[in-house]
Amino acid sequence: MTDEEPIDREQVNRYRASLQDELNGVALYEGLAEAETNPQIATVYRRLAGVEQSHANTWLQRLRAAGAEPPRFGLSFRTRMLIWLAKRFGVGTVLPSISSLEQVDSRKYGQQKDADTLARDEQSHARLLNAITQSKSGELDGSAVAQIEGRHRTGGNALRAAVLGANDGLVSNLSLVMGVAGAELSPGAILVTGFAGLLAGACSMALGEWLSVQSSRELYERQIGIEKQEIAAAPKEEAEELALIYQGRGIPEQQARELASRILQDQASALDTLSREELGIDPKELGGSAYEAAITSFLLFAAGAIVPVIPFIFFHGITAAILSLVLSTFGLFVIGAGTTLFTGRTLLFSGTRSVAFGLAAAAVTFGIGRLIGARVAG
Repeated sequence: MTDEEPIDREQVNRYRASLQDELNGVALYEGLAEAETNPQIATVYRRLAGVEQSHANTWLQRLRAAGAEPPRFGLSFRTRMLIWLAKRFGVGTVLPSISSLEQVDSRKYGQQKDADTLARDEQSHARLLNAITQSKSGELDGSAVAQIEGRHRTGGNALRAAVLGANDGLVSNLSLVMGVAGAELSPGAILVTGFAGLLAGACSMALGEWLSVQSSRELYERQIGIEKQEIAAAPKEEAEELALIYQGRGIPEQQARELASRILQDQASALDTLSREELGIDPKELGGSAYEAAITSFLLFAAGAIVPVIPFIFFHGITAAILSLVLSTFGLFVIGAGTTLFTGRTLLFSGTRSVAFGLAAAAVTFGIGRLIGARVAG
């Protein structure tokens, strides 16, 4: 593209939006570097911040070439929340969400003819491994490589589960409460139904989560035990297998073999790395605590489910029903906004979509309750 070619308003707006996205990426990776306790991995995040800054410079240059002013930069809600969560609960909490957002950016740039290089850069895992293997500030060992990759696979699904768990509780209990309210049951009956739905749903979620996590832990322990036996019995074969994994991720063959050989010299490090790379398992977590997962699921579901019930504690009739809908609408919007952390959508879109689906479900059950209540009364 030359300076003489006309640039329309749509292009200028796209350049500005892309510049904002990349500057938010710089701030996000710098925030991860500050929150990261492993200095080697923190170095990688700083290098990734540098890549994002180079992308931002690209869009800034194109804006200047078009004679357009760059936008006034401000951190987005999503970036602020991800940085806060990383500093408060650990980087592993947000990595899967960030990985998803990078894939969104990759597809977005892939549709732009003038951003094919940026699209390739946004391929998160390949770029991450290149940053590790080509780091000028010091070579990372294999366990650090595996730790980052393992976090992408297993470290942060709790964030998604938290948002969806609260959403399940709110939508299901709102639908239940609106159903019995539509049937015009007594205030006491509506309140008992709401709390019964809360307890039943929360207990069901907790039990299901406990069984899921505990079964996974038992499976992981068995797989790690087998891997440990294989390392002791055939270390050369395991080194070859690990080297092939690294080669498949873009590391040159000789460098991959040297890295794998160093890792296999220490059986503890080898088991940790192979568990992460080959099995996709974090040996230190094994999928997390089953009891912690159960309690968390119970509390998250209950937190969402209590929202539509609260007005019925203090009010009755149509007043309680309207307040329940208003409070639930607010809760649904907040939860929908939370999904932007891993979908990349705007706050307005995600919040409005969550509200629309939740209220639609409530309207259906209210109508069914009104129909059944009328027939019973008749």
